[in-house]
Amino acid sequence: MQLCAQRVEILGKETAVVANEIGKHIREYRVVVNKSTVPVGSGDMVEEILLSHGVKKELFDVVSNPEFLREGSAIHDTMHPDRIVIGAKKREAAVKLVELYATLEAPMLITDINSAELIKYGANSFLAMKISFINAMSRICELAGGNIEDVAKGIGSDNRIGKQFLGAGLGWGGSCFPKDVHGMIKTAEKLGYDFALMRDVVEINEQQTLHFMDRLGEKIGGFKNKCIGIMGLAFKPNTDDIRDAKSLVMIDKILSEGGRVQAYDPVAVDRVKEVFPAIDYVPSVYDVAEGADAVILATEWNEFRQLDLERLGACMKRRVLFDGRRVYSRAQAERAGFEYATVGSA
Repeated sequence: MQLCAQRVEILGKETAVVANEIGKHIREYRVVVNKSTVPVGSGDMVEEILLSHGVKKELFDVVSNPEFLREGSAIHDTMHPDRIVIGAKKREAAVKLVELYATLEAPMLITDINSAELIKYGANSFLAMKISFINAMSRICELAGGNIEDVAKGIGSDNRIGKQFLGAGLGWGGSCFPKDVHGMIKTAEKLGYDFALMRDVVEINEQQTLHFMDRLGEKIGGFKNKCIGIMGLAFKPNTDDIRDAKSLVMIDKILSEGGRVQAYDPVAVDRVKEVFPAIDYVPSVYDVAEGADAVILATEWNEFRQLDLERLGACMKRRVLFDGRRVYSRAQAERAGFEYATVGSA
């Protein structure tokens, strides 16, 4: 959470730096647009900075136009947005952005600046809450003998809820959700509101991976002197981003309890080496299993979906597969001789 707080503060400082630079050069009317996710109140801050440089009020308008881009599909999301949010004090400034985006033929919401800034924080916070909810349900399924996949299908089939972001797993990570959830909590705090719901969302997320690892530890008799293979290191497939990646939590726990890690990822290895230089990085996914006491699927790369599980298990010390992303079926894994466990089922 401390790291998330630093990210929010950095965003505010970076916005101020850019605003100061813009303020030095405005000579004729300009619309100044905040595109990135920024702390609420950033629009007012930008306006104050421009005025402090002697820029006359009639020479600019500040507009909030938050982006809603997913890592790994930013170009598609830019060209096919679900909606375009425009926050402005003056209708004339908003209209200029409406004209700019007209060819995309996307729904547009025009609102005030503070509301536009809150929409981005609120959207990501809600999605994070949805993931934490289904992960909390997965814990109940494990205790009750239920199957979280069936539970999620039943819940998501309700049109009021929807099917997206109901995939139980190791928890959310990356650059956006942690930062924006923390930003939402801090914004509420500054305004005098204790957003206890979102603090619980964060706690559930932080517990999820550790609970998963505790289950594995119980299965194999602890991590001391054990070799654990980890398939996937990035926080999600199709990126080398490891910010708040659950693989890092796993590696830290295994090493701190006297175990050894051998890991593979198609693109993120160099980034993880900066954090954990001493673990074994292997050249292929099958090498992850060599002499291992257990293998964990941590990132659902497509190449992992097509694995020959018989081959994967053949060189293991003990065929234990912990599927953190529910990629394989229990029947598929058990046919290959694995002791199989996953999120949200006994």
